[in-house]
Amino acid sequence: MPLFKKNPFGQYLFIKLWLIRIFGIISHGRYQRFNNLEIEGSEIIRELPENKVLFVSNHQTYFADVAAMIHVFNAALKGRVDSIKNIGYIWRPKLNIYYVAAAETMKSGWLPKIFAYTGSVSIDRTWRSAGKDIKRQVKMSDISNISKAINDGWVVTFPQGTTKPFKPIRRGTAHLIKMYKPIVIPIVIDGFRRSFDKKGLMIKKRNVLQSMVIKKPIDIDYENDSIEEIVGKIEFEIEQHPSFLKVTSVEEYKAQEEALNKQRTFFKNN
Repeated sequence: MPLFKKNPFGQYLFIKLWLIRIFGIISHGRYQRFNNLEIEGSEIIRELPENKVLFVSNHQTYFADVAAMIHVFNAALKGRVDSIKNIGYIWRPKLNIYYVAAAETMKSGWLPKIFAYTGSVSIDRTWRSAGKDIKRQVKMSDISNISKAINDGWVVTFPQGTTKPFKPIRRGTAHLIKMYKPIVIPIVIDGFRRSFDKKGLMIKKRNVLQSMVIKKPIDIDYENDSIEEIVGKIEFEIEQHPSFLKVTSVEEYKAQEEALNKQRTFFKNN
């Protein structure tokens, strides 16, 4: 790799390489030693093209979620199926992996600013800022940056825009999908909220079973699917539809099972 080669965001790949190596080594034990990360479906990763891939996932911590994904993606590319054992895979990581993050989060301290160099596409949220609900226009520069990332490689996004479960999917994600037509891979994670603090930097509890399920690409008709239909498919695939809430009675379980079957039939026939 040329020493001074840059990515589309003007970041030196040599610096990014070493940051991923260092943070990868430091974080590996959080998923392999202090806690156990159970992975399913990582064989899909090796079948994906070099670019124009969008991963959509539920969100549980600011940083631990995406760090785990970077481990899993790179391990899979080196032939490890559903495993991140033997951290040698991090020595030659895929450098065109990006993740969408709130700008205020990535500017909140010196450590997040360093993390940002590993692949953050920082955007200004249009619905929330400094802990308060707001309404503001989407910045065209944010759309442009996401476009650069998708065209250059793989992008991870958390379409709910929050770590709180079962919040609505932001329509902006569906607009991006219709606009840039990436392959959309859903990911469902669990256990990170129990094992880490909200930022995902401190281990809150040990011996927690964390899980990551990587699903097959979502079947999307980029030309004919409406924004609402794409939002519904994402919500269902990342298991954030209200029907996935835990039940408290047999009657409630039957009602939710019926709702799920109706949704499956709808997406199958449309």
